[in-house]
Amino acid sequence: MAEEFNVDGMLDMFLYESGQLLEKLEGIILEKQDADCFDDTDINEIFRIMHTIKGSSGIMMYENITRVTHKLEDVFYYLRESHPENVPHLELVEKVLAVSDFVNGEMDKIKDGEKPDGDEKEILEDLDNFLKRIKGEIKEQGIRLPRENKHEEPTQFYIAPVASEDSKFYRIVIHYRNDTQMSNIRAYSATYALKEIAEDLLYTPEDIISNEESANVILSEGFYMLLQTKSEKDEILSLIDSAEANQIDIERITAEQFIKGFGGVTQPEEQKIVIDLGEEPPAEKKEKAVTPGEYVIKAKETGKGKTLAKNQPKQQSIISINVEKMDMLMDLIGEIVIAEAVVLQNPDLNGMDLPNFQKASAQLAKITTELQEVIMSMRMMPLTNVFQKMRRIVFDVSKKLGKEIELEVIGETTEVDKNIIEHISDPLMHLVRNSVDHGIETDAEERVALGKSAKGKITLEARNEGGKVYIIVRDDGKGLDKQKLFEKARDKGLLGSKDKEITDYTDNEIYRFITLPGFSTKEQVTEYSGRGVGMDVVVKNIQSIGGRLEISSELNKGSEMRLVIPLTLAIINGIVIQAGNSSFVIETSSVKEFVRLTENSIVTEPDGEEYIILRGEAYPFLRLSRRFELDNALEKVDDGIVMVLEHENTQVCVLIDKLVREQEIVVKPIPSYVKKVKGISGCTQLGDGSIALILDIGGLIHDEERG
Repeated sequence: MAEEFNVDGMLDMFLYESGQLLEKLEGIILEKQDADCFDDTDINEIFRIMHTIKGSSGIMMYENITRVTHKLEDVFYYLRESHPENVPHLELVEKVLAVSDFVNGEMDKIKDGEKPDGDEKEILEDLDNFLKRIKGEIKEQGIRLPRENKHEEPTQFYIAPVASEDSKFYRIVIHYRNDTQMSNIRAYSATYALKEIAEDLLYTPEDIISNEESANVILSEGFYMLLQTKSEKDEILSLIDSAEANQIDIERITAEQFIKGFGGVTQPEEQKIVIDLGEEPPAEKKEKAVTPGEYVIKAKETGKGKTLAKNQPKQQSIISINVEKMDMLMDLIGEIVIAEAVVLQNPDLNGMDLPNFQKASAQLAKITTELQEVIMSMRMMPLTNVFQKMRRIVFDVSKKLGKEIELEVIGETTEVDKNIIEHISDPLMHLVRNSVDHGIETDAEERVALGKSAKGKITLEARNEGGKVYIIVRDDGKGLDKQKLFEKARDKGLLGSKDKEITDYTDNEIYRFITLPGFSTKEQVTEYSGRGVGMDVVVKNIQSIGGRLEISSELNKGSEMRLVIPLTLAIINGIVIQAGNSSFVIETSSVKEFVRLTENSIVTEPDGEEYIILRGEAYPFLRLSRRFELDNALEKVDDGIVMVLEHENTQVCVLIDKLVREQEIVVKPIPSYVKKVKGISGCTQLGDGSIALILDIGGLIHDEERG
């Protein structure tokens, strides 16, 4: 009955499923890090996660992962079976996280096409010593040690029958949920788990390792096993991983029925036990008479599936798709949007009365918009995984710094485009680390003296408002000292003029000093450093995706860092404008208003800087013609249009020649061979085939301030 291992096509699913399990593991651990101990539910879940990863990594032949996960499984096996007291909880948390880090590191190697060759000896020795201490505690408490949680290398097997008077015979059927991934691997895990108690074990489909199509058969008909054992039904059930199962049927049969194989099970010796796991089983799962010989296991060639019934496998309700395919699909949608604009804005149509064409084009625009919305929704992912990583960072950094810190998470299910998530992970990590290191006071007595709790608190919040996502990192620490920030900036020559005083700046402008390269309020750079170290990187990364960083603080009360980012990068709503012979695009959300003004509204400073007086307020004034040295652009305010633009609560007025239209804009990056220009974030193709540059409002404002 031996069959060859064929892991082609299983690798992606192994990485995906194991990654999901490890994220769930860290979530459990970090949620209970401050508790006295893990409850029974947590222990069972951690044991199940380790058992699943152990089985699947064993099948994939990643031996070091298998050994490490099995050793941690041993630890939780003894916790589950014996319930010892006085287990060092924080130390156990660290052990689990160490295993999680090791497995994640090996999986990263696998993703990069490398061999997972990490040395597991130190972790195994550490876990082994910890396990010996637990066993000692169990003995001291007078609790009987359970039998060993033995492990054997995974392999397809057939155990010759050795029946005795105590032998019992069972027919087991596992029905998995229709959306279960890698059901053939889960079925193999069930046979692998039962091997510990089996005297004889048969199953069908039998080519669950070598034939991927067996997964469809299992989802359609269920996974059938015949088991000879001395164990009772409860023990059998406890060994089977029921996480993805709808229903598990266990019925007692006679020895004669067992010998006849799957075709001989017609009259069970006693009523079967049905374990319903919460969902309706498929309609085909009703008991039916079985013709002798119908399901008898026969030797088959490797790679050929075995069908248990005539009906076809059911379709899964959820499928996994390669991210690269999603990116390609998104690019194609962008090209459709451009092609639509080319057709509908064709100058050859000017002045023509084409009612049927207009009707058809309106329908096309409607379909294109709906198609875009569907594709965008498919790319949306919750921030859960990103926030989960922040829990780990707070745990690690606070422990190393000796600070007691509580992390509150709000709105972790908020959804953002996958590409956005990839861009914000590092900036968010910097902000959280800085809040732990620099924000929260080191001395708990200092906090108590200020009327705060001894334990610091960091809040990580996400919410969706007006087409933007707000991610907030808030701490109740010492806050930002404006006077200290100002003096530091002046000493480093960041003010431009030493004659300026602190009263010449708003609070937001002073807080923004910490985002300048090389600025730090810490006298000594540490592993986690001060708010200024890495904050310039944070701002650059956020601005690269059209976002911004807002900062507010109150001395001795705490600080708040707000990342304001778009929902998606691919397609935006923009306003096409013209200045001279050049076209530009401005994101609609950045535009406050359009106004007609005269030259009398302009005030010019001695250094040449221009301001516009609008309703008694002075705003920086920028002429695109001078900023980008454009030919044939309007110079007089009287002849053009002034746009009031806003970025990070700062406003600027920009002179343009005319407004062209508002439309959906497909964002394209500036080619690498073109020198980067400040104030330009990307480009797009317009309906007439011409290229328009997308203005970076933040870059224009900050460059104007420095100028």
